Amino acid sequence: MSLLTSLARLRALDEGIAQPVATVRHCHLSARPMVFVPLRLSGEAAAPLAAMLGDDRDRPRLLVVPQPRNRDLRFAWAAELAGVLLPYVESFTADTETVERRGGDPYERALDAPQLVVPNTGGVAFTRLLGRSTRFRRADGPYPVPESVPLLGRWLTYFAERAAYPGSSLTLAATEELGRHWASGQSGLEDGNLASLVAWITEGPREEAEDPLVWPPAGPATDPGFDAEVLAPAIDSGSAERVTEALRTQLAPTWRLMWQALDLLAGLEPGASVAQRWEQDRASFSAMAESVAEGGPPQPRRDGAVAAAARLARMERAQAAYEVQRAYDDPLVMAEYRLTGEAFAGEVVETVPDNAEGEGRSRKLRPLVVIKTDDPVLLPPGTALGTPERRAQGGELVEAHEGLVTVKITKGMGRGKTAAPGTVPDVGERVCYTSLTGDFQGSPGLPDAEATPWTHGGPPQQYVPDDEDAQEEWS
Repeated sequence: MSLLTSLARLRALDEGIAQPVATVRHCHLSARPMVFVPLRLSGEAAAPLAAMLGDDRDRPRLLVVPQPRNRDLRFAWAAELAGVLLPYVESFTADTETVERRGGDPYERALDAPQLVVPNTGGVAFTRLLGRSTRFRRADGPYPVPESVPLLGRWLTYFAERAAYPGSSLTLAATEELGRHWASGQSGLEDGNLASLVAWITEGPREEAEDPLVWPPAGPATDPGFDAEVLAPAIDSGSAERVTEALRTQLAPTWRLMWQALDLLAGLEPGASVAQRWEQDRASFSAMAESVAEGGPPQPRRDGAVAAAARLARMERAQAAYEVQRAYDDPLVMAEYRLTGEAFAGEVVETVPDNAEGEGRSRKLRPLVVIKTDDPVLLPPGTALGTPERRAQGGELVEAHEGLVTVKITKGMGRGKTAAPGTVPDVGERVCYTSLTGDFQGSPGLPDAEATPWTHGGPPQQYVPDDEDAQEEWS
C-alpha cells in the first residue's frame, strides 16, 4: 500500500467516508456490460449453484441448479448459461474495421467488445475454474454434454485470463475497480465485501452493509447461516421453486449493488489512455473470436515453456505500460511518484529554446528548461524523463540544485532549426517530469515452440481431446 493511499484510508476512517485516490477513471466501461453474479456450492470450488446475469439492469436472468450434486443438472445449467452469454459475445463479432499494421498484414478488429463484470476477485476465480471444467468437455462419447458447453468454457477461460492482464477492461471485478479509485476506512480484506465498500463510498449505513441478512455475500460463496437454515432444507425438499426463490434472495441485492458500482465508476471521466487500452482489448477479443470461428483447439491446461515465457513478457510490459499511463493520466497517481522522488513538478522559471548540440548537419535542437520545485529530486543527472503535458517528448535531467532543476529536451522537437510554438514550455507554466517513460526493453528473443530445449521439457505435444477430459471433476 502506498503512502498516499494509507493517508487516504486514515482520512476516510476519521471522516467516515471513502476518499478518492484517483481523479479520472482508469478502466473502460461498456455501454452494454454483462453483469455476472455467480454462486457456488460450499465445499466445491467450481460446482455451480446459481447465477444472476444480464446486460439490462431491469431484466436479470436467474439460473439455478436445483440439486447441485447432480451432474446432469449442472451441465444443463451450464448450457443455460451458454444460452445467455454466447449470444452476447457473438453480438460483437459482426461489426469490424480493417486495421493496418506496420510491417504486418492488415487485420479485422471488432468495433466494440464484450465486457464481463463480476462482484469480486472470487467471482473471477470461479469464472476461471468454471471455464476449466467445461472447455474440455465433449458433445459425444462418454459423459456427453450439450454442444454449447465446451464453447462456453473457452470464453469463460478467456475472460478469466484477461482479468489478470494489466490494464484490460474485458473482465472487471467491481470491488477491485472501486478500490483503485477510492480508499475506504477499512482493511483491504474488508474491501472484498462489495456492500461494505459501496457503503463507504456513498456514506450508506455500514452496519447494514455488514449484515448478511440485509446484504448477503456477493459470491461466489454463500453465508453459512443461509446454507444451514434455508438452502439445505430447500434442496432436501426436492422443490425447485423453493430453491430458486431462496437463491433469488441471495443474488438480487448483489445485482443491485453491481449496477450501483458501475454508476459510481461512470461518474468519473475516463483517463486519456483508457481508449488506447480498449483498442488493445478489442484486438485481443477479435483474435479469440477468429480462433473460435476457425475451429481452433481450447486453451491448454498449462502453457509450454516458450508460451509461458512469452506470456510473462507480455504481462510485464503491460504492467509497466499501465503504471506509466495511469500516472500520466492522473495527477493524484503521479503524486505517489513525486513523493518517492521518481517525479517532480514545478513552475518554469527559465528556458533556452535555441540551445543546440553538434555542428553542421549533426546539429540538433536541444532546448533547456529550468523548473523551480519543492519536490525532492532524487534522480541522478542523465536520467531519461517524460512529461504528461507533452507525451511525445522526451527529456534528460541535466542537474538539480537547491530547488532548481534543469531539463534538456532530447526527443520530439522535429528536424527544424528552431523550436515550433508550444513545443517548449513557457516561463510561468506548471510542468511535471518523471523517470516513468514508455521506452521499455524489447521482448526477449524466444525460440519457436518446436525448438524448446530439453531442459525446459522439449517441444510441447499437440493437444488432442480424449475421453479423460470428460472425466475431470468440477473442483
